[in-house]
Amino acid sequence: MKVLSIVSYQFLPAKMGGQKHIALHNSYLSKLVSLSCITTKSNVSTEAPYLVRAILSNSVFRYINLFYFFIIRRIIQQEKITHIILEHPYWGWLGFLLQRFCNVKLIIHSHNIEANRFKSLNKWWWKILWHYEKCIHQQADYSLFITEEDRNYAIEYYKISKLKSAVSTYGIEIDKLPSVEEKLQAKQYIQTKYSIQANEKILLFNGSLNYTPNLNALDNILKHINPFLIKDLKNQYKILVCGKGLPKSFTQQEYPNIVFCGMVDDISVYFKAADIFINPVMDGGGIKTKIVEALAYNTTVISTQSGAFGIPETIVNGKLLIVNDSDWDKFSQSILEVEKDLQTPEVFYRHFYWGNIAAKTYQILQEI
Repeated sequence: MKVLSIVSYQFLPAKMGGQKHIALHNSYLSKLVSLSCITTKSNVSTEAPYLVRAILSNSVFRYINLFYFFIIRRIIQQEKITHIILEHPYWGWLGFLLQRFCNVKLIIHSHNIEANRFKSLNKWWWKILWHYEKCIHQQADYSLFITEEDRNYAIEYYKISKLKSAVSTYGIEIDKLPSVEEKLQAKQYIQTKYSIQANEKILLFNGSLNYTPNLNALDNILKHINPFLIKDLKNQYKILVCGKGLPKSFTQQEYPNIVFCGMVDDISVYFKAADIFINPVMDGGGIKTKIVEALAYNTTVISTQSGAFGIPETIVNGKLLIVNDSDWDKFSQSILEVEKDLQTPEVFYRHFYWGNIAAKTYQILQEI
């Protein structure tokens, strides 16, 4: 078995959740099977434990470039590729041609129901994508979805077979709770860095702030959550906002108890230091990788219903508190009522550990 991963955009170096999803899934899968990757020239690979060919154009026209069929077909023939994992359905037409003319198995690795994500972003052409996405999943030999909700949607509306689909969720590299010492050291570092007092709660929000759903979530923090907390917690808290792309309109004014940290070098330190991770996201679709990471670092999460998509409540032991969308009073009140002694359970790590996720993918590849 030889696997070719095809990625149509920059994911290396992996910094954001979606980029990490591809990079780490490939890395762990490459420990089990011969795997190589074809991707765009914008990728910079220095540490990937598998061969990365950054040979495709960065131009938007790459999505309709028919010549890529001949380039990739030659590589498939030379390397005797048996399976293609196509990240997202956008290059589905290309995957379909390679499947038909190169006698390879085609697996679509879906990160969202993309049509619904763009519908939530008010893109007029989402229905066109819906029909295209449906067609691609139907033609694939197998479809991997990041959440059970997405898989069920595809089974019901895209009419794919249950036997030709499975969940391959976003994962984590740690397989157990961080130590008390790790958490304490991280908190002391963050307290010193941002002049936070020992009696102040540390609340964290993280995400790319040039992405509309995250920017809307930040707006909810500033307009609804922070004013509520000012009344009840006074000044005994700080909300750290991490992520690139913050518009200048936000940085040009000050908000009480809000610290804009920008793009940080190691977000794991912030997850470990935080008392609570807040996720007031209500659109965009898919699993919110930041919630998975926060829970992995034993940090309690408060999220909207839409923002908690894809995380089974049965495996989080009360560490994930879910509030109805737009109920900001309840969301804010939940911050005051968080139980301190709960820990992320072992079953969570078994479910989300990359080694287990890759092993499941490997088994699927063997069977199709």
